[in-house]
Amino acid sequence: MEILPKASLLDYNTFKIDVSCQQLIIIEEESEITSLFKAKVFEEKHFIIGGGSNLLFVNDYDANIIHIRTKGIETVEEDSDFVYLRVAAGMVWNDFVDYCLSNQYYGIENLIGIPGCVGSSAVQNVGAYGVEAKDLIYQVEGYNIRTKNDFVLYNADCEFSYRSSIFKTKLKNQCLIVNVVFRLSKKETYNLEYEALRSRLDESDLSLQYVSEMVLELRNSKLPDISEIGSAGSFFKNPIVSNQHLRQLLQLYPNLIHYDTDDGNKKLAAGQLIDLAGWKGVRDGDAGVYPLQALVLVNYGKATGKEILDLAKKIQQDILEKFNINLEPEVNIIQ
Repeated sequence: MEILPKASLLDYNTFKIDVSCQQLIIIEEESEITSLFKAKVFEEKHFIIGGGSNLLFVNDYDANIIHIRTKGIETVEEDSDFVYLRVAAGMVWNDFVDYCLSNQYYGIENLIGIPGCVGSSAVQNVGAYGVEAKDLIYQVEGYNIRTKNDFVLYNADCEFSYRSSIFKTKLKNQCLIVNVVFRLSKKETYNLEYEALRSRLDESDLSLQYVSEMVLELRNSKLPDISEIGSAGSFFKNPIVSNQHLRQLLQLYPNLIHYDTDDGNKKLAAGQLIDLAGWKGVRDGDAGVYPLQALVLVNYGKATGKEILDLAKKIQQDILEKFNINLEPEVNIIQ
């Protein structure tokens, strides 16, 4: 365990917002977690982070930040069809994806290139190109901060939904995820439902490496490199509207992208709405909307969290006025 007082969080959030916290506590071994309970760290104001890839810090955080940096992948069980892998919450997501690719485990390849850590994938139910973490997660293991007891939640108990889970709703700020167990296929299978991905592929010559390379190529063609430009990926969720609302919008915007949802409503593409409203590529100081993907807000250098948030609010207000749609942030805003 490492404890850093008055630490800068510049290197702990992908938006590259230069804020500080009262104390940064870095956990590298699962065994160190029990000492946090003994020190009553969770009884004070705190926030738990992994890779900091879905956060926007608006101000300095006047409390403890707990950074989970545990590592490890363990085979729990396998048969001729599937393998079950227990992965430490602090494992870098792409390191885990690379492990699966090198071992010819199928199912996760569409999620290559997503920044962040394994524990966050369960909280956020990360997704891309037709696949979500919930499709692969078997169970989530951790500690309930309030009761101090450990827990195991199976997939059905996690209440996964679009970019959400029980860890963002009923159990928000109540859990410390330690491990996530994934169920992956050992037999060749691909999810090619996403049209933009399928159109790039020669389906007569598929391989795990080939599909993952095409996913990365597609991702990099639209999203900024966070090592160069601060970003948290998609800033807003794709909104859900009623069929009646969609029909009204289609009269004005006949090319509006829409998808069916499980509850009979329609999901729209937030990026397209922002683009239609004229925000794509707009820059206000060092805060901006990425020119290649309007759903992504970026920090071109020294933007503050407040400047990013102010830009987001302007976009939200404009989308509400033009389309009568409330855009909900996908990013966790810490104030």
